[in-house]
Amino acid sequence: MVDGHGDPNTPAYADAVSTLYPVAYGLKALSRARLGRDAVVMPLEGLWWADDMSTFTTARDKSRWDWTMMIMAPPWTTAAMVAEVVEQVGRRKRPPRLDDLRLEPLSEGRCVQVLHVGTYDDEADLLRHVHEEFLPAQGLAMTGKHHEIYLGDPRRADPAKLRTILRQPVLDTRAADRHDRPLDVHDEEPP
Repeated sequence: MVDGHGDPNTPAYADAVSTLYPVAYGLKALSRARLGRDAVVMPLEGLWWADDMSTFTTARDKSRWDWTMMIMAPPWTTAAMVAEVVEQVGRRKRPPRLDDLRLEPLSEGRCVQVLHVGTYDDEADLLRHVHEEFLPAQGLAMTGKHHEIYLGDPRRADPAKLRTILRQPVLDTRAADRHDRPLDVHDEEPP
């Protein structure tokens, strides 16, 4: 993982992403050579948040966004393996954010997700629908950070055909209500 702030169309964001890939491929090589275990380098992922989440759906004010870019590591990856690969990568062409990279578990719990096809800037309407219509209609509320999984390489794919999984951790707001009130046989859904 590498953290950052602001518009993803900046060198700071590009530096974070360009730091992740050599480490991910280095872990793949180390795992195959030392452990005899091979793994696919997983797609780039991002956690996105802001003090006001409407900056993602209404204003699209990217300067106010915070982010963590990441590539999932195989489950057998250890901190010692990451440290060894970081040292190896640093001896070659040192990526700019190598000292900021960290290995950390991510557990989001229950999530709602949808596949978006198109440019990243065209996500706003779908996110607005999920945040303002779908979640409330299902008795869900946002919790945690907005999560994106990038299934295509934006350097090679037609922007109109980019595929991105938009994922939002959620909390069932009705579950709390059910514990606070007596159940009624006329409830629309079972407890």
